[in-house]
Amino acid sequence: MAKEKCAMDMTNEVFSLSRLRELDLVYLLEMLGHEPVARKKNDTDYWYLSPLREERTASFHVDKLANEWYDFGLMAGGNPVDFLLRRHGCSVVELLERMNVSFFPHQLSVFEPGEQQARTVKEAKLVVTNERALYAYPLKNYLHERSIPVAVADAFCKEVYYLVGGRTYYGIGFQNDAGGWEIRNKNFKQSSAPKDITCLGSGTGSVHVFEGFMDFLSYVTLHPYEDQRPVDYVVLNGAGLFDRALPFLEQHAVVHLWLDRDVTGLAYRDYALSLGSRYRDESGLYGAYKDLNDWLRHRGEVKKPVLRPGGGLRTAG
Repeated sequence: MAKEKCAMDMTNEVFSLSRLRELDLVYLLEMLGHEPVARKKNDTDYWYLSPLREERTASFHVDKLANEWYDFGLMAGGNPVDFLLRRHGCSVVELLERMNVSFFPHQLSVFEPGEQQARTVKEAKLVVTNERALYAYPLKNYLHERSIPVAVADAFCKEVYYLVGGRTYYGIGFQNDAGGWEIRNKNFKQSSAPKDITCLGSGTGSVHVFEGFMDFLSYVTLHPYEDQRPVDYVVLNGAGLFDRALPFLEQHAVVHLWLDRDVTGLAYRDYALSLGSRYRDESGLYGAYKDLNDWLRHRGEVKKPVLRPGGGLRTAG
């Protein structure tokens, strides 16, 4: 009787966004029929022929320690949800339906580092050692390249120093609600555990949602007098954490969505819009660009007409 009840419980299980995000990528790829072409760095780096496009040389990388993927041909990557959205080219709701038809949750392993990986993670773990106000010139220059005034970044960010594998690095740090950091500089994009969203607000009626903190800083740059009509903000620190923000978002009458214009961002936009009329898409402002910061950096640029061979005109760019 107990065995029958257990089997029934497993059959009644369904995938949620958080459950999909926790799937073991290597095992998921194996279940989908994709085997690694090579394993490197003590079996922590897996290389595949891309499951997302045709290729002859393996350029699809899975970091088994972080459980994240990156396709060098597409210049895109992320967590298991990001991968599945790209693979199926569907909405978030459709993805959940598809996965629940194709698999039972107990058939797909949840990511859990083994003993060897755990030791490696401990050795290579990113540890923030110090923080201070933004000071280093290279970081200020990076903000200038991203069209973010230092004064704006200084109000929400810190200059953080961190250790990885015994070496010290530094970058612009933006803290999440669990105490972890999103860290950026010109050359690297890093995160420290624990990973979480960042909520900034005082209980107002509307909230603005951004995927990353550079887009949030871009919004503040574009609205320097926003404190005259206060609003709340949520920085997801990755689109895959959208479901984690839902309890906070549902407390607001209006939710403004400033998500990226890529496959994952558009999928979460459509998912949010399906939840009710309180959700409003604001990405039309930067429709021809990847995200709000990309638009901010390029706004005002006018594509110049150039002469075609034979005398016709075309637009440069």
